[in-house]
Amino acid sequence: MLDTLSQWVVEIPPAENSKSRFGNPSFQVFYDKVKENSHELMCRLVPEAAAEEVGRYFVESFGNRRRIDYGTGHEANFMAWLLCLEKLGALTADDDKAVVLRVFVKYIALMRKLQFDYWLEPAGSHGVWGLDDYHFLPFMFGSAQLLDHKYIKPKSIHDLEIVEEFSKSYMYLACIHFINTVKTTASLRWHSPMLDDISACKLWSKVNQGMIKMYKAEVMGKLPIMQHFMFGSLIRFDGGLADAETLQDSCGHVHGHGNGDTVQAHGSQDVFALGQEYPDCCGIPVPSAIAAAAAQKSRAPRPIPFD
Repeated sequence: MLDTLSQWVVEIPPAENSKSRFGNPSFQVFYDKVKENSHELMCRLVPEAAAEEVGRYFVESFGNRRRIDYGTGHEANFMAWLLCLEKLGALTADDDKAVVLRVFVKYIALMRKLQFDYWLEPAGSHGVWGLDDYHFLPFMFGSAQLLDHKYIKPKSIHDLEIVEEFSKSYMYLACIHFINTVKTTASLRWHSPMLDDISACKLWSKVNQGMIKMYKAEVMGKLPIMQHFMFGSLIRFDGGLADAETLQDSCGHVHGHGNGDTVQAHGSQDVFALGQEYPDCCGIPVPSAIAAAAAQKSRAPRPIPFD
């Protein structure tokens, strides 16, 4: 499936959009194609009766169509899709290592392609709290992948030769390589201070434990992310008030308002987990660092050929 989507990206080139550093409108064409074909794609893996529910997680894995952005909430939808496949028996616990090292890695490669080709904006004004503008889970899985490595240590992210050499083999280093590629400032201390601080840990186990705690608190526990997460028969949400007062925002989503903890929208609408405050759903548009780097590169003076 991911190979098929990668081919669709090739078939749907970016539109001419050189005057803007924000998302390329061709992403919407790609998104629509994924949505239109999601039922057929899901039926390859799950019973037809479950295809629509499972397909919603899959489609949401690739970003927001209207805002042309991507963030940890979309990444979480991909993991929810994999969880649905396990609940339906398409995957088992024996597949877990391959799911991370093959399927998830290929998903990240596809998302990097989307980010570069369509200049997806980061979904949020803080990136991922100083990690990566788009992703969190490659750091969590990547630190686990390096747990028993004899030579590569957390501080090795400052060694450009090590990062370059091993970025194709280890997710954590691949993330550092990506950041070094798109950020214009010279040091992690300036553009990714949290990663710089984390590199002071002696053991990858310490890094991994911290990543798990951080993911629970800063992704799964944050309203601006989880307000859009969908619940259904496979991934259920228990709790809250069934009669909570609701308010439909301009984004088309239904959010809780007043003293309700949850909202259950009926019909074709979604179910959202909500917190205590009513947020700005659509956030603040943030231009892509990839777009900024490309724009800077295009403005660089051309070298004079040496004869």
